[in-house]
Amino acid sequence: MIGPRLYWVREGHWRLGWPPAEQACEEPNGLLAAGGDLEATTLIDAYRRGVFPWFSEGDPILWWTPQPRAVLWPQNFEPARSLRRRLARGDYRVGFDTAFAAVVNACAAPREGAVGTWITPAMAAAYAALHRLGYAHSVEAWQDGDLVGGLYGVALGKVFFGESMFSRRTDASKVAFAHLVRYLREHDYQLIDCQLASDHLTSLGAVDMPRVEFLRLLEQYAQAPDARGPWHVDDDL
Repeated sequence: MIGPRLYWVREGHWRLGWPPAEQACEEPNGLLAAGGDLEATTLIDAYRRGVFPWFSEGDPILWWTPQPRAVLWPQNFEPARSLRRRLARGDYRVGFDTAFAAVVNACAAPREGAVGTWITPAMAAAYAALHRLGYAHSVEAWQDGDLVGGLYGVALGKVFFGESMFSRRTDASKVAFAHLVRYLREHDYQLIDCQLASDHLTSLGAVDMPRVEFLRLLEQYAQAPDARGPWHVDDDL
């Protein structure tokens, strides 16, 4: 244990199991543990328990379970009028799992006003491994042959754990998100984990939920059988 609450985890094995979520730090919000590894089995177990990695290059792996948790219900998603017009115009062609590495790299690119990125090479490699195993997925928005927006995340049971999104053209990531939500609805996914609220996520319909309620929903939905393998676009929106 480091300090009063932060646990150090041995690489390759959580010998004592995950610390209880209620032992996470209040400041910084949700910091639960440090160390461990980014093996696929570790990540899958972490996500099912409401824990995710987030750290900078040169730091130890840090594991988080914030309070409250930002979530979005796929069945309740209602695109704004401007987004509906954008979808109707068909400005972007959308694909699933056609350029996973490119989406992750784009999400990791420097952003205006930000220093560095939490999508380190080790993190990118870890999610690439989850993608090969059929757990991690990307949604891509294309225009004139260029990748102009997208997102990626991890699907376990009936929960999609969103990780990051990017946009190089107006509303490109929102269009990708709208297609993601339709796919999740059609395949009976019940919840999207947005991790931490932001103005962008709130504009898409994300709301805050007490962590204890979020973990209770994970026990119900994230333990359902996994539908592994690549995703495919069905019909246009």
